[in-house]
Amino acid sequence: MAQAILLKDVETLGDAGEAVDVSPGYLRNYLVPRKLAQPATDASLAEAQRRREAAERRAKEAAERAEETAALLSKTVLTIHHQAGEDGRLFGSVTAKEIAEAIAEARGLKVERKRIKLSEPIRSLGTYLVEIELPSGSSARVKTIVVEDSP
Repeated sequence: MAQAILLKDVETLGDAGEAVDVSPGYLRNYLVPRKLAQPATDASLAEAQRRREAAERRAKEAAERAEETAALLSKTVLTIHHQAGEDGRLFGSVTAKEIAEAIAEARGLKVERKRIKLSEPIRSLGTYLVEIELPSGSSARVKTIVVEDSP
């Protein structure tokens, strides 16, 4: 058996960066020409280990940043001014785009409007909890207060 380091995920063998045992012919005739793997040497094994450790470190740092962002967003209170009628119903509605702009203005964080989850559009004055999905899979709830725009 020959050892190979996978350069890409191979469904039947494993994930990128893993060292696997394969037959020499499979490595030479299939994996190497398709740039799916490279022969394992001491230097390439050490390089693969360094890349794997660096990827784990980056993933850990990204998760920590996401936690900090979630904590910051949970403490955030947004005030959105909108025109409303006498009964408190808005002329139009508060959209995810407006909420994303308010977050950017208040905290300097760029949030994609697709990540803002509104069960239904906000169409009246009041206080709402808006859920925001973060890239790490966690979520945060932002208190949003919709007040009447003074002319």
